[in-house]
Amino acid sequence: MLFEMFQLPFMVQAFSAAVITGILLSYLGVHVVGRGIVFVDLALGQISSLGVAFAAFIGTGLTSIPLIFTLAGALLMSFINIRDKRLKQEAIIGILYAFASALTVLLISKTAHGDSDIQEVLFGNILSVSWSQISSLGIVFGAILLVQLVFFRKFFGLTESFENGVNHLVGIFNLWNFLFYISIGLAIVFAVRINGVIPVFSFLIIPAVSAIMVTKNKAAVLIISLIISILGSFFGLNFSFHYDFPAGSSIVVVLGGIFILASIYAIINSFKRKRL
Repeated sequence: MLFEMFQLPFMVQAFSAAVITGILLSYLGVHVVGRGIVFVDLALGQISSLGVAFAAFIGTGLTSIPLIFTLAGALLMSFINIRDKRLKQEAIIGILYAFASALTVLLISKTAHGDSDIQEVLFGNILSVSWSQISSLGIVFGAILLVQLVFFRKFFGLTESFENGVNHLVGIFNLWNFLFYISIGLAIVFAVRINGVIPVFSFLIIPAVSAIMVTKNKAAVLIISLIISILGSFFGLNFSFHYDFPAGSSIVVVLGGIFILASIYAIINSFKRKRL
């Protein structure tokens, strides 16, 4: 019953795309949550969508323009280093997200299928993904993951500086901070095209936050995040298949359910520790 969906080729393709997306994004999500920049994914995802909307509006550059927009956004965010204690980095990124969202809606409203286009931007259409798209996704995500693994200590060292509140020592420009944002930007521009903004945000944030609630061990957080992303993909697509719900929304709901379970576990654990 659980594996019945794999009898259909398009469900196999959707699951493959979801797992590839989920594994890399949940890994990057550990860094994003550690740095306290959870809005960065939404902002870059929306900037990527703005690129798609702009390309559709002018009738050219459907691949190149979103990539340029997203990498430019990633470059801009890598330079954001707030020194005024009254402001948080999230506030600036949130403003960029709202601005990009409004511009996207304005441009999409001028297309022939505005409402349906907005829905696809938000939740994607993973059930229509092709093997050629999956191959491209796998190559790009594999290259990003390789860079992250080769320079593992550099990226995690930088994330720890944010966790410990000494990110002001990073300076205006830091190569590893720049490469981190470029990694996220590239991942998002390819992931959003298939999954949509909201599922991509969910893959990036929910597994990492849920894992942190379950354990304090950093290695375990990473492993649990990857497992949660795979489980969310599998059970989300199963839910979509058996009950005829949209795939993107189903994956987000299942990931949200896992987060609720992790929250309950954390509350019970906290209660037990207080009683001891």
